[in-house]
Amino acid sequence: MASVGTAHPDQVSIETHGTGTVPVTPHRLDGPDRELTWQHITTAQPRYAKYQSKADKVYPVIRLTPR
Repeated sequence: MASVGTAHPDQVSIETHGTGTVPVTPHRLDGPDRELTWQHITTAQPRYAKYQSKADKVYPVIRLTPR
C-alpha cells in the first residue's frame, strides 16, 4: 500500500467537519474505475483536468473507505 502515499494504510484517518476523525482504508483506483471516477471529479471541479493536462505524470485517484 505504500503506493498510495503511506506505509501504514491501517493507520490512515481523515478529519471532517462535524464528524471529527474517521478511520479509513485507502484504495488506489486504476483502469476503468480510475477513469470513471476521474470523470466525476473533473465534472465537479474542471480545474483538475487543466492541472492534469499540464502535469508530466497521471494524478493518482484514491478511494477512502470508512473502517
